[in-house]
Amino acid sequence: MNAQEQAPAALEARIAKQLASPIGDEVRAFAATLGEAAGARAVLFYGSNLRTGSLDGVLDFYVLLPGNQIERIWPRVSYHEREIAGGAITLRAKVATMSLAAFAKAAAGELTDTTIWARFVQPSALIWTSDGAARADVMAAAAQAAMTAARLAAALGPETGNAEDYWRALFQATYKAEFRVEKAGRENDILSVNAEHFAGLLPLALAAQGIAFERDGERLTPHLPEAARARTLAWWSKRRRLGKPLNFLRLIKASTTFDGAARYAAWKVERHTGMPVEVTPFREKYPLLAAPSVLFALWRHRRQG
Repeated sequence: MNAQEQAPAALEARIAKQLASPIGDEVRAFAATLGEAAGARAVLFYGSNLRTGSLDGVLDFYVLLPGNQIERIWPRVSYHEREIAGGAITLRAKVATMSLAAFAKAAAGELTDTTIWARFVQPSALIWTSDGAARADVMAAAAQAAMTAARLAAALGPETGNAEDYWRALFQATYKAEFRVEKAGRENDILSVNAEHFAGLLPLALAAQGIAFERDGERLTPHLPEAARARTLAWWSKRRRLGKPLNFLRLIKASTTFDGAARYAAWKVERHTGMPVEVTPFREKYPLLAAPSVLFALWRHRRQG
């Protein structure tokens, strides 16, 4: 195997190791239930609970379906609960659902979406698949996400710098392109808590797509030809302009199609304020219409407190 063949293989091995991160049986069982119920090809687990191993809070899953993407605005979001330990513990999950085909295209930067490759260049775990072909497809998509992100990082970052300088430039740009509630400097948090994951990833992802670079200790100098840089920046300019409108459309859709929204909101309110919220049939069916009464009750609860 020559050097050109070795580079993609090295990235794929790195991605495969990350996706095989050890996960607790409780989370794997939850993912299997979600995947089988949806007739999915695969389920990815990501977010802070992946890093900490905690079962508290909300677990984050992506459920990837077979076939073509039907909904034009994706993913579809839902909330699920699962009791374990004889009902003593309740697991909670926020689930994003979309087709694996659309996921792969988005990861490769073929769609206007920025959320998939920016999210899945970060740590995730492939914790359920329907078969070996699905596992291979998800691994290939995750490798594409790393390459898409690395290419843009090289175009946005300095002429020469540490790998963190390039990742920081990337995440600063992607956060600005979306509606985000995180505080400024969120990109530094991502890099610090996931330092082991990002260590050595940039050169692997650059080499896998034939982007040459020089290395001097910890410093990298990517050799991205001017024509390639211009194409990449033009590609990003379009996605940056469409980022907020697309994000807004997804928020609007989620406000009307979020399965289990009332239960999710009730749990969040009680967790953060201590005020129990009864999930009535009306609130379950019409969460937006029910919101004013819940907000009024919360206002009274805080005044009395």
